[in-house]
Amino acid sequence: MTSYAEPVLSDPVPAVPRAVYTVASGDLRESANLAGWPTQQRLESGLAAAVTSLGWQVRRAHAVDEARGHGFIGSQRAGIEVFKTLPADAPLVVVEAVWQYSHHVLAGLRSHRGPILLVANWSGQFPGLVGLLNLAGSLTKAGIGYSALWSEDFTDEWALAGLKTWLETGELTHDVSHVRDLPALPDGPETALGRALAAQLAAEKAIIGVFDEGCMGMYNAIFDDELLNPLGIYKERLSQSALVAEMATVTDEEAKAVRTWLDDAGMRFHTGTDEGSELTDAQLLSQFKMYIAALRIADDFGLDAVGIQYQQGLKDTVPASDLAEGLLNNVRRPPVFSRDGERELYPGAALPHFNEVDEGVAVDALVTNRVWTAMGLDPATTLHDVRWGQEYGGDFVWVFEISGSVPASHNGGYDKCYSMRQPPMFFPLGGGTLSGVSKPGEIVWSRVFIMGGALHVDLGRASVVELPAEETRRRLDATTPQWPIMHAVLHGVGRDQFMARHKANHLNVVYAPDAHTADNALLAKAALFDQLGVHVHLCGDVNVRPEP
Repeated sequence: MTSYAEPVLSDPVPAVPRAVYTVASGDLRESANLAGWPTQQRLESGLAAAVTSLGWQVRRAHAVDEARGHGFIGSQRAGIEVFKTLPADAPLVVVEAVWQYSHHVLAGLRSHRGPILLVANWSGQFPGLVGLLNLAGSLTKAGIGYSALWSEDFTDEWALAGLKTWLETGELTHDVSHVRDLPALPDGPETALGRALAAQLAAEKAIIGVFDEGCMGMYNAIFDDELLNPLGIYKERLSQSALVAEMATVTDEEAKAVRTWLDDAGMRFHTGTDEGSELTDAQLLSQFKMYIAALRIADDFGLDAVGIQYQQGLKDTVPASDLAEGLLNNVRRPPVFSRDGERELYPGAALPHFNEVDEGVAVDALVTNRVWTAMGLDPATTLHDVRWGQEYGGDFVWVFEISGSVPASHNGGYDKCYSMRQPPMFFPLGGGTLSGVSKPGEIVWSRVFIMGGALHVDLGRASVVELPAEETRRRLDATTPQWPIMHAVLHGVGRDQFMARHKANHLNVVYAPDAHTADNALLAKAALFDQLGVHVHLCGDVNVRPEP
């Protein structure tokens, strides 16, 4: 009889009494990790001082790599190795001052048995808040329990009280009384429209084109077919290499025609000649070829929406995808024709683009496009990072930003838009943005997410406000000045309430011409989701019984 050696498992690592262990999930891009490391050090120092003041000690679970110049976990394998050295039952804090890739630590967090706290600095700089929200959404999808806390420097009374509660109990809860389940909807044209559109989607079906999946580290943004297909939504899985190959078939003349159209529409391009640090005409030409290529591939496969991952797959190959993404999301955009020149593709319509292949955004953008189009409204929609925010004029004004592009109508038209080179830290080959300041007005915001193995959507209302130019400039400089910005005041949702509830780094926004129309459109959207079996939640001051 053959015998085999028994595998040898390492002995469990004992926990140190009244000690919390910390880990720091980082970016996959070393340039970003290096740039964010000083800020991360300040956050870890402030947190350690707060923990010590409460009679506990901090043990960093992985050493700073002096050769690499930072102390972030930079890969999934590195994260698995770190968690091998962690006491499985110890209190664990994931400390984030930067954008992080959730899969770097997800394997370890799945098997960790002790209480988990996600911590971020209240800053828009690199940005830790976006990283925390992504990891929160990822853990929610994975069914892993966690608490979360945020502070500028962990010296304020609110943060210290929350930290003390978590250290003593292993749990920390926040006020989420602004969230309520969708009530029975009133009969009326909006409810009827939503239900009819749901029936149409379920019967006729839609296809979302996915150019690679998951390479931005957003586990929460990957939606299984088993959740999508019952809605009538199916994936067409595409390779970004096919996009690059299609770009090579687009002629310079076709790409230059896009540039001419945008120039004539009044868009400004801040160009130079240094490929390493400036936006160049060659970079723009490549981006316009991507725009044309994306529409042609979408036409080939009959896509109803499309998502380009870009990072990590394309960053070392071609300039940024963002400018193409912003153009796709706008109804009025440069015309693109089939390869034989016989047909205009998607004429007079936006092709919803879900940036970074966030499939929660894909579902949301597809639904929004159909509702807003049916109501005769501008369906231009975009996701934004929940980047940061501060009080201004008695209101808490959020900074919503997305990497590089929004539909031009959100800024008031192409003549209110400009293009700047993407930061070399994230975009080594450059490429331009489609930037501007979002116009004042009424919006509906939303997020589709996975919780308890099912699809949920949060719906809310907000107003986009106009701030003085100097305040806008200050907020841009405190975040990423090249990117488009939206100043948003949420209706009936406080800062900490929103942070405690939101299950993603992204949220979707779409305009309505006035508050009454926004309420009506939100009602139709809620009815559509509800009819499809998505769990609908209303957040803050939302009127689902609009007055006629």
